[in-house]
Parts: sequence; C-alpha cells; structure tokens
Amino acid sequence: MDETDPRAARRDPASSAGGFTDLATSPFRIDRDRITASPFFARLGGVTQVVSAAGAGLLHNRLTHSLKVAQVARAIAERISGAGESAELAAKLGGCDPDVAEAAALAHDLGHPPFGHLGEQTLDRIARHRFGLADGFEGNAQSFRIITTTDVRGPSAIGLDLTTAVRAAVLKYPWARLHHPAPHPTSLPNPPRGAAEPDDAPGTGASKFSAYVTELDDFAQARAPFTGRIEPWQQTVEASVMDTADDIAYAIHDLQDFHRIGVLQHAPVAAELGEWLGHALDLAALDDDQLYSEIRRPGRSLERMRRRMHHRDAWIVDDDAFTQAVGRVHRELVDGLLADSFDGSIEAEQATAAFSANWTSRLVDGVIVASSPSTRSGHVSLRPAQWHEVQVLKFVHRRFVLLRADLALHQRGQAALVTSLVDALDAWLQDRDEVSRLPRRLHDLVELAHEEYSLVAGTAPELLVGATGERVQGADAVRSLARGRAVVDFVASLTDKQAVTLLDALSGRSAQPWSDSFVL
Repeated sequence: MDETDPRAARRDPASSAGGFTDLATSPFRIDRDRITASPFFARLGGVTQVVSAAGAGLLHNRLTHSLKVAQVARAIAERISGAGESAELAAKLGGCDPDVAEAAALAHDLGHPPFGHLGEQTLDRIARHRFGLADGFEGNAQSFRIITTTDVRGPSAIGLDLTTAVRAAVLKYPWARLHHPAPHPTSLPNPPRGAAEPDDAPGTGASKFSAYVTELDDFAQARAPFTGRIEPWQQTVEASVMDTADDIAYAIHDLQDFHRIGVLQHAPVAAELGEWLGHALDLAALDDDQLYSEIRRPGRSLERMRRRMHHRDAWIVDDDAFTQAVGRVHRELVDGLLADSFDGSIEAEQATAAFSANWTSRLVDGVIVASSPSTRSGHVSLRPAQWHEVQVLKFVHRRFVLLRADLALHQRGQAALVTSLVDALDAWLQDRDEVSRLPRRLHDLVELAHEEYSLVAGTAPELLVGATGERVQGADAVRSLARGRAVVDFVASLTDKQAVTLLDALSGRSAQPWSDSFVL
C-alpha cells in the first residue's frame, strides 16, 4: 500500500508520539492493531450481545461477536479482491482491502453501551428527551466518536488517528441523524436501510446513523477520497463488506447461543415454519386484519414478515426464493440442529460447530458486488437465495428469542438501571459542592464536549437544534448539551457489570467504595 494514497491518509501525520509506537508497517494493519489494543475494544468482553453472559453459559458477547464479524469480513474481502471482475469493480468504487474490512469489523461495535441494543435505545431516549441532544445516542455514531475523538491511543491523543479508508469503512450508515449529507437520505423515495424516520417519531431524523454533529469534520475527511465514486449516502465497498459480515454473523451465532442454553426450542420453531410451508397459499389469502388477529397462531408471523419484505425490499424479494429459504432453514435448523437438545456432549458440540461452519460458508459463497445496487442495499450484498435465507434466520431469532416475555422482563430492569445511573451522574455533575470529586474521566468528558459544542455553535450554529427542532443558543444551552453528551459518553463506556456496580455505589447499596479502575 502506497502511504501517499488518500485512503491511507491520517489526521495526524506523525507515526509515533508520546511513546506511542506502531509495530506494523502497513497503514491498515496499524489501524487494526490500534483498535485491538484499545480499552474500548477490551471492554466489549463485558458487554451484552443479546443477554448478559454472566450465569447464562457460553454466550457470545460484543467482543466475540466482533471477532467473528472480522473473520467473515476478511474472508469476503479476500474473495472480492481476488476475483477478476469483482476486484476491478471494487477498485472503481474506491477499493476493497481485506485489512480495511477486518479493521472496520473489529471497530464496528466499539460504541455499544452496557446491555446491548436495550441500553442503546434507553440512552437515545434519555439523550433526546432529558438532555435535548437532537442526535441522541446511536451505537454506530458512538463507535465513530470513539475512534475519532474519545479514545486517546493515537499519536495526538485524540481518537485512534485511523486512516481515511478504515474510518469510512466504519460508517455503516454514512449520514448524520439530521442535515448531513444534503439532500438527506431520509428524503429518498426508498431510503437506505436504517435511514427512514421511525414511524412513531416523524421529524426526528434517521433511525440509524453513524456520526454526531461533533464528528462531521472527521466524517467529511473520511468520505473525501470516495467522492465521485459512490453516492454521498452509500457505504464504501469495505463498509458494505463489514455490514454484510455483521448480518451473516448475527443470523448464525445468536441461534447457536440460544440453542446451547435451551432457549431456542424445537417445537415452536417447527410449528411456525412447518405451518407456513404447509399452508402458504391459504395464509397468503388472509387479509391483513385477519392475519393480525390470528398472529399468535403458527405460520402467521412468518407470513406477516413475507408481506413486510414485499413492502420494503421489492428490489430483491421473490416468493419462490422465500419458500426455498424457509425450506432450507426448516431442514438444517429444525430437522438438524434443534432436533436434539444441547446436552454438552461431544456430538452436540460437533453439531453446533457444523451448523455454524456450513451456514457461514454458504452465505459467504453468496456474496456479490453490484455496480448499481438498490438504495436499500450496499455495493456488496448476497445473492437472492442467500439473502432470503438470512431474513428467515433473523426472523427465527427475533420471533423465538427477542420477543420472549422473560427476556422483556429482564430488559425492563436493565433499562431502569441505565436510567437511574444517568440520573445519579447528572445530579452529581450539578452538585457544586461535589464537583471537585467527580470521576476524572467524567470531568474530562465534560470539558471535551464543551469544547466541541462551543466550536459547533461558533462555526455551524444551524446544526445545533434541540430534540424538538428549536435552535440551541447561548452559553448555558451549550453547557447543558455538553453535560448531557458527557454523561452519555461515560455510561456508554461501561461494561454491564461496571454499570451495575457503579449504580450500587451511587445508591448507597455497596459496602465498599466503588474503585473499579477500568472506567475508560
């Protein structure tokens, strides 16, 4: 790799400073090493994937998930870069380097807060409604904030100082919640996946996004080498590789986990898929109201998903491919993996490993590169057969794991915990008698956020709007935004266990002073 290539450019030209030494020579391998050496990466071992790993057996956490996404991303990138037509097309679109794809995959979940997506949703609601932060909280945007701003392992101690290619590849949703780029992807007739506004909150911007207003300069710099090659709202090829790898890993490994601990049961999954396969035409004839009224009966949820796919993804959805996908998942998951309960035996471990390996191989083999994809897809996607299979696998996970009442009970408690922790930290920040005893990390984050929002207020005040759309003005308003962002940054940097322990200490329930030194 020629380090004069704009894709290899860094914000800080120094290769080492303040004792920081890179062991690798390739700029993209340096990025990978900086990411894996980061404490934000290490903390992912204590962050929920779906449910907290403690006491639940050998479940994936955000760290093991990231490692598997990186493994799949590298395999996909090597296939693309090693094939004639695909490699040529990828080069025209901006490049596909396996080191870049792997580094982006390792970094893609750095911003996930305690308790996974539940923590993400809770912090977003708090950030918007309590602190007036219009761009709220989003795990992908938080990941970009970490690698560009709040980590200090780069030579300048501001972010990790990664190359433009890797920063761009981390941008899974390459837009801000509001405003950027213009026109904003929410205005497209068929917005990219994640760009549509929530049905229950019109006017609040994209549901998913990858940059806050405080990181828009880094966002623009990362995207600059790809100008004219891809649309402003499109993922780079390497970001699309990472996104596809994330989908593949998510579709397979969470099913493995919940089979292992006995949550994913044979009977209900068999009933749902079998009923749909046996009565697809009858189910298709039901009107929407009748389908909804019978939604608890087997086959109805799957039929509802088929209709939603037609509504959202007409560019690829095909009923024959969907039927074949349901059939394949029935054979290999229901009649295969779930046919025998997991008992910890060698045979059970072999069956679980074979399921994962076979599906990963099949889905990676289905990867293609498209020159003019739908707005709902990146340049790297799956062939129709594999795309439908991923949708069915994800359906099984959602229907028979995520929507379980016992998981909802667990998650409501976690949401209350996160809310209480934010309340306690915010009260501490506003206690003038105690401000000198704030955790040093929280103090530093407040100062950092105040500098950032003051800069935005001075250079691009139109970007500072409250959660209800009003212009944010004045020093007090800027301080309020900074306090909110700092509290959110601090809570998001904790592991599940740290969040619980810190709240116990702040609530007087801990017998000893809270002294966990692993607060980032």
